[in-house]
Amino acid sequence: MKRKNRHFLRIGDLTKGELSSVLNMSAKLKRELKRKGKNKEHLRNKTLIAIYEKPSLRTRISFDIGMTQLGGHSIYLAPSDIKMGERESPKDVGIVSSSMADVVMARTFEHETVEKLAEGSSVPVINGLSDLEHPCQVLADFLTIKEIIGGVKGLKIAFVGDGNNNVTHSLCMMSSIFGNEFRCAAPKGYEMNKKVVKEVDEISKSTGAAIVQTTNPGKAVEGADVVVTDTWVSMGSEKDKKKRLKAFLHYQVTKKLMKRANKKAIFMHCLPAYRGKEVSGEVIDGSKSVVYQEAENRLHAQKGLICFLLGVKV
Repeated sequence: MKRKNRHFLRIGDLTKGELSSVLNMSAKLKRELKRKGKNKEHLRNKTLIAIYEKPSLRTRISFDIGMTQLGGHSIYLAPSDIKMGERESPKDVGIVSSSMADVVMARTFEHETVEKLAEGSSVPVINGLSDLEHPCQVLADFLTIKEIIGGVKGLKIAFVGDGNNNVTHSLCMMSSIFGNEFRCAAPKGYEMNKKVVKEVDEISKSTGAAIVQTTNPGKAVEGADVVVTDTWVSMGSEKDKKKRLKAFLHYQVTKKLMKRANKKAIFMHCLPAYRGKEVSGEVIDGSKSVVYQEAENRLHAQKGLICFLLGVKV
């Protein structure tokens, strides 16, 4: 019987110290790879099962390549392969998968699905994305911030766009844990999930973080160290595309808006991006943009995370 390990379904599943350890391990693995051209095979003979309900570029290649670079193996399961929730329950998938694999990653539509998967699993389950949070993306975001700004504390982080978004929720949670000021500018009706806000407010009492919600993008970006946005129409929201494009019309991150941020501010986007919609081409392709470094860091952050969850020292 395998030892039941920690799951990583939400940013708050790890403490501040643990999140710092993951970032440090990720940075160390990245330096080693860049310097030597390879990593030590910390995950030799280890297998990751990767379950996908949604298509992916960065999640797919970063987990697959990450396992390979660490000497392990990744098995891709497409929606048609197992029909999770239709042919077999997520809990049963978790029980069976964990009886053979060392770690499971799932990219799902509903957060409840990954929770049920973890309920049945005796090995760590990683949330590769759900409708509530995108914790792996935010690990990569903070690794990028650490590399460029030099630290992840005492910052002003602004998100402009859809507040009720998985990236927004994970960013807000991570910001609160590290005592940052997180500002979210979203139209009425697109505010952050109330449950997440309540959890974050509770965390902020002990960390000194400040969480601000506003409908004014300029107010959110004023003096910010990091400016973030995401697509206005996430997978699963396509039926509301016309309504969303109208609602977010004045929430594009433009060069003019970026001028209100700190002079050394960076721009981030988890990609894919739609130039001329949530961000102008001159911003995402400009000197303040770090989106490609951010995308590459998905690889390094996830390697650090897997090693941490499996108790591997790097």
